[in-house]
Amino acid sequence: MVKDTKFYDALGVSPTASDTELKKAYRKAALKYHPDKNSTPEAVEKFKEISHAYEILSDEQKRDIYDQYGEEGLSGQGGPGMNAEDIFSQFFGGGFGGGFGGGPQRPTRGKDIKHSIGCTLEDLYKGKTTKLALNKTVLCSDCEGRGGAEGKVKECPDCHGSGMKFVTRQMGPMIQRFQTVCDKCQGSGDLCDPKDRCTTCKGKKTQTERKILQVHIDPGMKDGQRIVFSGEGDQEPGITPGDVIFVVDERPDANFQRKGNDLYREYEVDLLTALAGGEIAFKHISGDWIKINITPGEVIAPGEMKIIEGQGMPIYRHGGKGNLIIKFSVAFPPNHFADEDKLKELASILPPRKQVQIPEGAEVDECDMVKYDPAKHQQRRRDAYDSDEEDGQGHPGVQCASQ
Repeated sequence: MVKDTKFYDALGVSPTASDTELKKAYRKAALKYHPDKNSTPEAVEKFKEISHAYEILSDEQKRDIYDQYGEEGLSGQGGPGMNAEDIFSQFFGGGFGGGFGGGPQRPTRGKDIKHSIGCTLEDLYKGKTTKLALNKTVLCSDCEGRGGAEGKVKECPDCHGSGMKFVTRQMGPMIQRFQTVCDKCQGSGDLCDPKDRCTTCKGKKTQTERKILQVHIDPGMKDGQRIVFSGEGDQEPGITPGDVIFVVDERPDANFQRKGNDLYREYEVDLLTALAGGEIAFKHISGDWIKINITPGEVIAPGEMKIIEGQGMPIYRHGGKGNLIIKFSVAFPPNHFADEDKLKELASILPPRKQVQIPEGAEVDECDMVKYDPAKHQQRRRDAYDSDEEDGQGHPGVQCASQ
């Protein structure tokens, strides 16, 4: 359940809408309410409303915050972002020529940086700390991100410091307005004489820094869970750095499978233990060994599932553990178990055989079985088909003696 559906309602979509559905809804509404096509005061406000809604919902991080906390939770999330006309320009290559919404604006928040961090099931059970090196862009420490000596860097008069500007071009009866990099400052947003540029960053305002981050994997974390380092993204002048996000990538385990907070494993037990009881033991994901006593007379059937409470995965930040569920298979003796005396003794101990019941007067075919070999029997089937094509007559694949 989302806390507030106001932005979804503005676009006419459900809270479960995909990115594609959001884009389609915004395109349709933006064309309908753009002030250059619909000049009513209501349309102007509606256009701003749907553009703001799309700006929030198209950003994965902002959408998560909005879904959990509503519009109030978005305060401090990097300012107002793009205006309505900028968003429209991304879709349609510019406005209709009316100049609605003011000049171009730079983004106020940098992009998030995502990394996958591989974890074994044992790592997620015990927890671990990993040190990871990150190469990031930071503001130049010598010029404090100005790009030159103090007082020598001036704002570009063409783009007013944004680094981008709108260009209007007429193509026949149509006027196209699109956004492009400012050619005067080459997108930097300011001008500086070459002799006054910072010698450390060469006027780029930023430099590369290597930083070590300690990533803590807490016990019970799950596949896809995110560990966020707020503000550790790349730095740029006038822009709030994004986050560095590590995403847990759970690696498959040879013996255990995780489902939520529970662990599953398969275990093969010998026939005697399955029928007469005994002991089984195996190594747990924690590294400890688990020993289980099977009570004599407690028959273990093939495919039967048993549960050991409290031996599953740790429950993340809540304490306690899930359960361990074991699915049993039973190892039967070899196919040729031909000791006649032992077979008779076994028949006297086990429940009696189920009697075969065939309706009186029914036609009966007595057949022999052989062990199934997929490759061998597939070849026989192909040979039979080839033979059918040669003589035009089918032959039965199973030979039985009728009586």
